[in-house]
Amino acid sequence: MKTILHSSASRGTADHGWLKTAHTFSFAGYYNPERVHYGVLRVLNDDWIAGGTGFGKHPHDNMEIVTIPLTGALEHQDSMGNKEVLRMGEVQAMSAGTGVFHSEYNASATEPCSLLQIWIIPERRGVEPRYEQRFYDVAKLEQEWHTVVNPMDQGGAMPIHQQAWFSLTKIPQGTQRNYAAKREGNGVYFFVIEGSASIAGLDLGARDGLGVSELSDIPVAAASDAFILAMDVPLRLPTIA
Repeated sequence: MKTILHSSASRGTADHGWLKTAHTFSFAGYYNPERVHYGVLRVLNDDWIAGGTGFGKHPHDNMEIVTIPLTGALEHQDSMGNKEVLRMGEVQAMSAGTGVFHSEYNASATEPCSLLQIWIIPERRGVEPRYEQRFYDVAKLEQEWHTVVNPMDQGGAMPIHQQAWFSLTKIPQGTQRNYAAKREGNGVYFFVIEGSASIAGLDLGARDGLGVSELSDIPVAAASDAFILAMDVPLRLPTIA
């Protein structure tokens, strides 16, 4: 078993007034040569956006971008003609592919919203840009590791162009719910959204992250009521032109 622990306090942070953000991996003004990516997991941003504000139109290409709202509502618009509002209980995936412009604004003029924005390096470049958002079964988080993102050819959850699975769960204090790795050669990056847990024998609190590899059945025990995201991703970067 191999592990890599990233405590909440060790993340890069920025406070722009309207935006408060923490970067697990190097992003924008935060650069740490030892924290550039975890396999194909390139960006894990923990964002808080004030009411009536947001990110203006900006470009992306050749990246799979997954957004998981935690509180409030986020309004998305893009150059493909999509205009949607995203709320807790939904997940959004955008394949930037050959290139796309989009904007993201807090849908409320007064109430803040918060979200996780995650970038995944795709298994191939130059795909046609696409956008989708879906509801998932929030009740299932209380019962299982509920998969909300999976590879394009799998069906079921939100598809992305990579052999990666994202699963969410809520584990009551004092109980254990092991995570079964989806694919040989992948690592699993856990992010504790709320609460605290012991994962692979290491103690994590809210907003701590832990990468675990070379272990197929990963023990996860809640020290307090815990809300956790598991990102099961290839560790080897794709060989793409």
